[in-house]
Amino acid sequence: MQAKTPKNATTTRLLGQRAEDLAWTHLQQAGLQLVQRNYRTPGRGGGEIDLIVREGDGTLVFVEVRMRSSAQFGGAAASVNWRKQKRLIFVARFYLKQWTHLPPCRFDVIEVGPEQAVNWLQGAFDGG
Repeated sequence: MQAKTPKNATTTRLLGQRAEDLAWTHLQQAGLQLVQRNYRTPGRGGGEIDLIVREGDGTLVFVEVRMRSSAQFGGAAASVNWRKQKRLIFVARFYLKQWTHLPPCRFDVIEVGPEQAVNWLQGAFDGG
């Protein structure tokens, strides 16, 4: 017997996809180039980075896109806690293993809020 997917899972996934689309449009308008979307590490213990983009100066930017319907619990960026940051840093390090010369890097968070407002937090946390 196959497990059923909860009805709201598809809606949540679709909303997340729309938030990523809005974030990418925002970044594209700012002149960034898409390197990879939804990069996942292999295996069960891995993770995912929503967008990997490159700035004109060569900086590689790992972007976490968050969406919240309200700021009641601190907004979308507040949900990128130390545990999530640790996971994103792990995935970024795994991704960077394929590079022979490491570019400058940074971690950004893009919040997509009510009314599809986009808030881009550059250098949201340190990957150190």
